[in-house]
Amino acid sequence: MTQDMIMTLAKALILAGSALGAGLAMIAGIGPGIGEGYAVGKACEAIGRQPESSGAVTRTMFVGCAVAESTGIYAFVVALMIMFINPFISSL
Repeated sequence: MTQDMIMTLAKALILAGSALGAGLAMIAGIGPGIGEGYAVGKACEAIGRQPESSGAVTRTMFVGCAVAESTGIYAFVVALMIMFINPFISSL
């Protein structure tokens, strides 16, 4: 094998591993989705039981959903960094 072929193979392996890692990172989006759905369901339950507390329940729910969503956003940013910035290619 020539040096060019080895470098091409190494780059292909790094890109394949990066794509796999980015896909695995995006699995982290499942958790916030489930958590936010559960939180909204419970907020609707609470508002149904005590309609006069809807303002406080809704406000608390939005804060909780924002905190939960940050996990999914971080995973998305990491996946984009692995796919497009790819710090491993420069190590070749």
